[in-house]
Amino acid sequence: MTFLAPVGNDAGAGGGGESDRFLPSEIPMALLDPAGRVLPSSELAMPPADVLLELYRQMVLGRRFDSQATALTKQGRLAVYPSARGQEACEIGAVLALRPQDWLFPTYRDSMAIVARGVDPVEALTLLRGDWHCGYDPYVHNVAPQCTPLATNTVHAVGLAHAARIKGEDTVALVMLGDGGTSEGDTHEALNFAAVWKAPVVFLIQNNGYAISVPLSKQTAAPSLAHKGIGYGVRSVKIDGNDPAAVYATVDAAIRSAAAGDGPVLIEAITYRIEAHTNADDASRYRDPAEVQAWLARDPVSRLRAHLTERGLLDDDAVAAIESAAEDRAGELRRRMNVDSELDPADLFRYVYAAQTPALARQARELAEEIDRAEEQR
Repeated sequence: MTFLAPVGNDAGAGGGGESDRFLPSEIPMALLDPAGRVLPSSELAMPPADVLLELYRQMVLGRRFDSQATALTKQGRLAVYPSARGQEACEIGAVLALRPQDWLFPTYRDSMAIVARGVDPVEALTLLRGDWHCGYDPYVHNVAPQCTPLATNTVHAVGLAHAARIKGEDTVALVMLGDGGTSEGDTHEALNFAAVWKAPVVFLIQNNGYAISVPLSKQTAAPSLAHKGIGYGVRSVKIDGNDPAAVYATVDAAIRSAAAGDGPVLIEAITYRIEAHTNADDASRYRDPAEVQAWLARDPVSRLRAHLTERGLLDDDAVAAIESAAEDRAGELRRRMNVDSELDPADLFRYVYAAQTPALARQARELAEEIDRAEEQR
């Protein structure tokens, strides 16, 4: 896939010529239909067989991780968990396209993507468990802390990518956000500065139809969220977010384009959130069950399994082996999460700054003294 260069001032008046080619496609680009059949595409290249098999394996592992995390929330082991069921193609397809030196900037819904990037599942759930900080060292896997406030990760991604470009580093930042996040001011600032600086950033909008209970129709009057990139001079595409092959191919091409110095890319992936917003949400109050059933028929895991089976790349034994591995991982996660955390109050002050400030050091001493006095009074 070749991304078009941003439109220049000499594109011509009246909206013709090069500016027409700058528009995202009206129909989301795809490589596989819901039944797993190959769709002809002049824009996207089908990933190699080994990549497709890894996409399937990671999606099965990710879905089982997601369902186990949901169960842990009901058991009181997590404070909250936003499920990404139905969005596996976006979560896994995007992360597998990353190179080792690239950075992932996730949202609170992207735990599946974080685990696929190599972060320990327990560490990935630490924030949602209510323990300290983000639960993992961002520099080990090049995964930024999960972003709970909407869209603040967009400006963080642009800052890191711009700094990497200044330093001459070959680094691309992939930032994930939802349709609701595009309504935040941070997103607009991030798109603007990314375009001005030609920062190597890929914006992946997982448009799952709802910002909690607010439907897309109340988020924007634009023809699509992909159109939002045009006003900033950001190249934008719209894809079928339930097609793992298309997600991988698009993000892979976007990363290579950004790394080559061609500037940022915005990808709108049309997908759907099968579960409620979080365990605290009742989606039946604002969604028709028939709508959910219609999207279940577009399931990304089933789609890729059908394609791989038809090509003779996957059989029942291989499917069973992958599902068994997913169950083993879920059991290990369950076992490790059912152990109470050993909390150290001093962790409140560790890892906040590279060199602890005098004020933070004073607060740490005061807390330690208060704990000692309480112990003496027992």
